[in-house]
Amino acid sequence: MGVAQAAKDLDVHEHVLRKWVREVREEPQEAFPGNGKQRAQDAEIARLRKEVAKLKMERDILKNTDRQGRSNSER
Repeated sequence: MGVAQAAKDLDVHEHVLRKWVREVREEPQEAFPGNGKQRAQDAEIARLRKEVAKLKMERDILKNTDRQGRSNSER
């Protein structure tokens, strides 16, 4: 059975099926993330985004305390 026929039988576009086949060949363990599994890259990106959010929050807190300190010392 060819890719075109398999794609038709699965009701997906032929390009999508070819992409899936390529992903399985290149990285069989990480080809279809989901069901609680994440690619190592995606996990690292998520971790870094959390860290950036935390650092921004800390920065904003420090900015606010600095502003309050200035306004109190000016009185």
